[in-house]
Amino acid sequence: MSRLREFTKGIIKENPTYVQVLGMCPTLAVTTSAINGLGMGLATTAVLTMSNVVISLIRKIVPDKIRIPIFIVVIASFVTMIDLLMHGFAYDLWKTLGLFIPLIVVNCIIMGRAESFASKHGVLDSMLDGLGVGLGFTGSLVLLGSIREFFGNGTIFGYRVWELKIFLEILPPGAYITLGLLSALFTYIGIRRKKRGEAK
Repeated sequence: MSRLREFTKGIIKENPTYVQVLGMCPTLAVTTSAINGLGMGLATTAVLTMSNVVISLIRKIVPDKIRIPIFIVVIASFVTMIDLLMHGFAYDLWKTLGLFIPLIVVNCIIMGRAESFASKHGVLDSMLDGLGVGLGFTGSLVLLGSIREFFGNGTIFGYRVWELKIFLEILPPGAYITLGLLSALFTYIGIRRKKRGEAK
C-alpha cells in the first residue's frame, strides 16, 4: 500500500465516523456547532498522531501481555498535554468541550489504531495513518457540526447566514438524524466506487 493511500484511507474509504461508526460519544455530543467539531477533531488528531508515533517507536520493546496498559499510558499522557494546552490557550472551547477532552483517552478510534496499526508498522506509516484517520474524524465532526449549526441556529462558525431555525437540529435527535443521513451518503459513495472499480 502506498504512503499516499495510507494517509487518505481514513478520510473517505475508512472514515471512522461515517463508515466504521467509531467515536460516537464525542460525535453526537459536541457537534452542536462547527467550531466545537473542529476543536474536538483537532484535539483527537493531535493525540492520535503523536500516540501512533510513540507506540510505533516502542512496539519492539513492549511485552505483548502488557501492551494495552502501556498504550493507554502513552495516549493518556498526550491527552493530558492537549487538555492543559486547550485550558491555557483556548479556554472558552475547553469549557464547552468539557469532559469529552479527557475522554479522548478511551476513544475507540485511538485505541483501535494503536492496536491494529501502530503496534505493527513503522514510524512514518503510523504517523500518516494517525494523521489521515484524525483528519477524517475532524472533517466528519466539522461537517456534522456545520449542518446542525446551519439548520439549528442559522449560523456557520458563529456567522449568521439565514434566519430560519429548526430547533430539533441542535437537540440529540437532530444529531442522530443528520448522522444517519451522512452515513447513508458515505455508504452510497463507497458502493458506487466499488462497482466502478469492479467494472474496470
